[in-house]
Order: sequence, then structure tokens, then C-alpha cells
Amino acid sequence: MALLLLFGGLFLLFFGLVVSAATALQSGQPNADGPAVGVVEITGVIEDATPVMEALRDFADDDEIKGILVRVDSPGGAVGPSQEIYTEVVRTRARKKVVASLAGTAASGGYYAICGADRIVANPGTLTGSIGVITEIAQLDQVLGLLRVNTETFKSGELKDTGSPLRPLAPADRALLQGVVDNIYEQFRTTVLQERKLTPEALALIRDGRVLTGQQAKELGLVDELGNLHDAVAQLVTLAKLEGTPRLVHRKKKTDELIRELIDQGVGSLTQAMDRHLRPRMELRLPEGF
Repeated sequence: MALLLLFGGLFLLFFGLVVSAATALQSGQPNADGPAVGVVEITGVIEDATPVMEALRDFADDDEIKGILVRVDSPGGAVGPSQEIYTEVVRTRARKKVVASLAGTAASGGYYAICGADRIVANPGTLTGSIGVITEIAQLDQVLGLLRVNTETFKSGELKDTGSPLRPLAPADRALLQGVVDNIYEQFRTTVLQERKLTPEALALIRDGRVLTGQQAKELGLVDELGNLHDAVAQLVTLAKLEGTPRLVHRKKKTDELIRELIDQGVGSLTQAMDRHLRPRMELRLPEGF
């Protein structure tokens, strides 16, 4: 009972700290006096476009924001979310100037998402391009056979279970999947041609899905300028005709979003701490790193 009260008290203390931290983060304001530039970050694998789209829309609606910088460090991700971000970038640029700054990686879906920006700036060594689509399917039927595991599938149509790892791919499955990949690739290719004004000959050089450096991408017309984050800001200042030193503003997350994130992180830490102190004699563990 005392242990429960102890951890109950720790949780209440932690929750109070979370609320205070969220309030403090929400109340923070930039100190610079120059024109405000909204910064939207696309990092990691693209799986959910909602945060990026909301940030773009919020900055587009905010009269104080005079331009938008999209900072990308992503190897790509799911097709749908990448297309959603691209669509929102195009809508946003109709209202305010949008410059994309490519960090270490902005490839495949990471490039698709921002190819509609007014200007794209990359480092010479940025990994970008990878104009293409890929899907992979693990075949487990032989492994299951060795384990003497049998499976039965009931389906409404011949191709309903296409891509199932439980059976070999039939010719019809391969034709269907390749057709889907080809169609999505054509969407990607058409978008790049439209946004970057490339000749089919230039795009033919990268149609094999190869990764490019920022320098190679500039030579092919996929990137406008070579430079770092500050160079991208300078490009935005010029395009948006801003005066003075701009201040970079990140979208303020709603209090409930911050609290949710902090609680998730904090609960994870508390769970690990409880696990270490309450269960060392109840189970054997491998040392960390194995």
C-alpha cells in the first residue's frame, strides 16, 4: 500500500511538472524583431502527414508569418502521406512563399513532399532524388512448411489476398503489384515534370530510382541552389521581399498535444524505473546491448 501511495504521489508530481512545462513552452515567444518566418519540419519516415499539413495551414492563416521554410531530413515513406504534404505545399505557396531546405536526406517521398516549393536549397552532399516506388513482400510459405504449419484463406475474389506472405506469388499477383507500382511511379514522375519543368530527357537519367547528391540534383534541375539552412532563409527573404533579419518561428503545439507527448515520454521513463526497482529478483535479463 505504501508503495502504491509512493508511486501515486510521484505520478501526481510528474503530472504537475508536465502541465507546468507545457504552459511554459506555450508561452515562449521569439525575441527577434524582424519579420516572422514559419518553420515546418519533415523528419524521419513519412507515415502521418497531419502534423505537417496543420503547421503549413496555421502559418498560411497567420498574418504575422511572412514566409514559410520547410526543413526536410527524411528518406521518404508512405505514398499517400507524401502526396498529402505535397498538395498542402502547393496550396500554401499560392498564399505565401515557400522555400524547402534539404538537410542530410530528402529522398523519394521526402523529395516528393516538397517538390512543389517555390525554391529548393540542398547541401552539395544531401542525399536526394530516388524518384521511384518500391514494395517488398516476404515469402514465408516455405518456412511454415518446414514448421508443418498449414493455413487456409477464404476470399471473395481471386486477387483479394495478393501480397500475402503465406503463399507464393502467382503471375496474376505479380502483374497486379507491378501495375500498382508503375501507376504510382507515373504519378511521381508526372508531378516532378510539372513542378520542376524538367525535360523528359533529364528525367530519363534518373528514372531508374537512383539516389543523387545535392550537387547532382542541381545539375539535373531537381534543386535550385546549393547551400545550408541559412542560405535557404536568405532565398526566402529575397523571394518574399522581406526587410531586416527574419526570426524563425516554429508552430506552437496545442497544450493537449504537448501534454500527451510529455506524458508518453514520462510514463515510459517511470515504467522503466519501476521495472528496474521492483523486478530485479523476479526474472533474469540479458545485459543491455545484447
